Amino acid sequence: MTVLLTMLVILALATAVLAGNSLRQVQQYQRGVVLRFGRLLPNVREPGLRVIVPFVDKMIKVSRRTVVLDIPAQSAITRDNVSIGVDAVVYFRVDDVVKSVINVENYVQATSQVARTSLRSVIGRADLDTLLSDREQINGELKAVIDTPTEDWGIRIDRVEVKDISLPEGMRRSMSRQAEAERERRARVIAADAELRASTKLAAAAQAMSATPGALQLRLLQTVADVATEKNSTLVMPFPVEMLRFFEHATGIDQASKPAEAPPEQRTAPPAELEPPAAPPRAATTDLRADPESAR
Repeated sequence: MTVLLTMLVILALATAVLAGNSLRQVQQYQRGVVLRFGRLLPNVREPGLRVIVPFVDKMIKVSRRTVVLDIPAQSAITRDNVSIGVDAVVYFRVDDVVKSVINVENYVQATSQVARTSLRSVIGRADLDTLLSDREQINGELKAVIDTPTEDWGIRIDRVEVKDISLPEGMRRSMSRQAEAERERRARVIAADAELRASTKLAAAAQAMSATPGALQLRLLQTVADVATEKNSTLVMPFPVEMLRFFEHATGIDQASKPAEAPPEQRTAPPAELEPPAAPPRAATTDLRADPESAR
């Protein structure tokens, strides 16, 4: 009786061990690949409780969820010879569980290495301006380059994103100066365009006011009213130009009514004073002592 009980206990333990080794639970996001004596079985185990032959079959569970792979910063040189550091992130998932188990040993590590080398090659074929301005093109090219070798591993690349681009300090200063110059140029162009439009509108307004004389006076009164609303203690009244022209015209008429004066060279000079009469000539005298011959 004791021997029988012992045998039953051993049989129960063996049955429990066999049942434990034959039952496998596959999660909803997993698929099971079964190898029997090292050979691949054609059927892939779906989610649920699955039975395999203990000590004969080996089940490998593969997750089909999207894997987020972070690529560390890679040093690369662009096509225009600028040294930069680029880091990215890759989103992929297993599309064929059989290929991911049979064709590659570790599909996560293999995808990471392919992504690093592809990132360097794509950066080397692009310009710095393209990297900074057209991220979508770089992301699409990276996805196409990485997806080509991973297709044989049953991996599908969903998307690739470039996270950050590290530039040298000198290049940052140069780009900052370039951006400031560009903004200054745009500001000057906008200001000049505004001045041109304002001058056009002012010319049109001046032409409209010149057709109606009362409009200028109304504009003057409106300006005075606007200035008075600010509660200023000093009020500046502009003097109309028409008043100046009126005074100038009146002054010109007065000057024209006066007799014209003779030019300086035509004026009569005052009579000259009479000069005194010349003295009569004196008789010539001869010194006899000086010339004795003439005295004889």
